[in-house]
Amino acid sequence: MIADFQEKSQNVAIIPARGGSKRIPRKNIKLFCGKPIIAYSIQRAKETKLFDRIIVSTDDAEISDIAVKWGAEVPFTRPHTLADDYTTTIDVIKHALRWLKENDESIYNSACCIYPTAPFIRMRDLKKAYESLTFEGIEFAFPVVTFPSSIFRALKITPENKLSMFWPEYLNTRTQDLPEAYHDAGQFYWGKISSFLKHDAIITEYSNPFIIPRYLAQDIDTLEDWKQAELFFQWLSSSLSDSPG
Repeated sequence: MIADFQEKSQNVAIIPARGGSKRIPRKNIKLFCGKPIIAYSIQRAKETKLFDRIIVSTDDAEISDIAVKWGAEVPFTRPHTLADDYTTTIDVIKHALRWLKENDESIYNSACCIYPTAPFIRMRDLKKAYESLTFEGIEFAFPVVTFPSSIFRALKITPENKLSMFWPEYLNTRTQDLPEAYHDAGQFYWGKISSFLKHDAIITEYSNPFIIPRYLAQDIDTLEDWKQAELFFQWLSSSLSDSPG
């Protein structure tokens, strides 16, 4: 099915990578197991052979140079107004898609936003999520994972330093009887071009979740996270390459 769909579609990968990361300075090009972390996203996109263009959207000259070195394009400089702490991912995607519409005669049907700090992406997951876009009514597809513990047993600490439950009605409910809850894996988002341009959010009733193992969703927000992710990546590296797809 994916081969037939690909023949009719032109796809673009958009990797948003601003220069002003705060918690981990220069996060998007910091060396991760020996190479800039953004290189993993670029390489994985290339390996899938799904994309006619792989574009990095950045406001930073050094990120631009490294992205080109690893095989991506940087055909424009992202405006600084779209590179602050409050800019949303979908704003960046829309800017890139509008640039393509004005500067590329090709007609793109689908786009995939791939985060630059997602070395745990598997090629098979990118391909499977892409297939979801062939389903009727589906506009977006992206990976999700289960929470390690039930969110319905979550606790909060009151101003008086006491514990209470967010959902006290589940106090005596067995964990196995509570509904499963999921969260965005923070790796990539496939979507139809028209859907990215039409909506202001990616999580909608028209989004198709693609469940991946919890160990593949690694938040890298602190230096401690970074070190832990590197150790885990070294352990998993053979299964992540999955060149046969």
